[in-house]
Amino acid sequence: MHRNSAPGTPDDGEGWDLLVDEVGAPAVQPFVGLRDRPLRDQPGVDAPHGRFLAEGDAVVARALAAGHRLLSLLVDARRERALPDGVASARSTGATVIGAGPGVIRAITGAGSHEGSLGLFARPSPMTVGRALHGLHTVVVAEGVVNPINLGLIARSAVAMGAQALLVDPTSADPLYRRATRVSMGEALAVPHARLEVLPGGLAPLREAGFAVWALTPADDAEDISRVRVAADAKVALMVGAEGPGLTPASQQAADVRVRIPVSGAVDSLNVGAAAAVAAYALGRARDR
Repeated sequence: MHRNSAPGTPDDGEGWDLLVDEVGAPAVQPFVGLRDRPLRDQPGVDAPHGRFLAEGDAVVARALAAGHRLLSLLVDARRERALPDGVASARSTGATVIGAGPGVIRAITGAGSHEGSLGLFARPSPMTVGRALHGLHTVVVAEGVVNPINLGLIARSAVAMGAQALLVDPTSADPLYRRATRVSMGEALAVPHARLEVLPGGLAPLREAGFAVWALTPADDAEDISRVRVAADAKVALMVGAEGPGLTPASQQAADVRVRIPVSGAVDSLNVGAAAAVAAYALGRARDR
């Protein structure tokens, strides 16, 4: 392990602070294996609520822009292009840039080189549901979305169409898991998110905050979402379920209205990320009317 051997200095945001050639070096252990749960469940002095990984320059930059605290950044030691936006400022407050040798890169990625970057961040303190809902009027509730890729798709596509927060039940994946943040292109790091209690009981905080709950389902007896009317300032929570089983009957029954997205052809339903995006768009149109 070597220090300050690369071109550039921490002041200009380029180069690296540590060069690591050994896979067993402590500095690279959080990156080896790319394991989300141990990082989340093992808090430390520098990260009392655990840590998470952000993969790719764009995701790292968006995590920094969203205010997350960078602990260390791993890049290929042979990298020549600029580091992600915001890294220079993060270095000034203690973040370390690690230049990884070929052996380390291969152990992490399976390839001899790596064009992007991996950021190790401190997890923020968990957000309460009430705080996540404050001042908002459109949120998405996920029930049983265990696949982090689908959760990332929900975060990216629904937010693009007007959703302002993501609430997940106890069985859903963690919005800060690496695959979720990568698929969402960092949107999962910027949108407020909170963990609900078991549904449908977990909907109580939304009721208290004045939200109506719309349950998305492909069932024929559900109302066509394009025909629903809503006041411009109405608070609405769009509730989506896992691929395949969808929302539980109890959660559908607890909703104020069950809505469906009309589809054509032999397709019976949309991917949950696409469904959340279409629903958020339809809700926006309903507000405009």
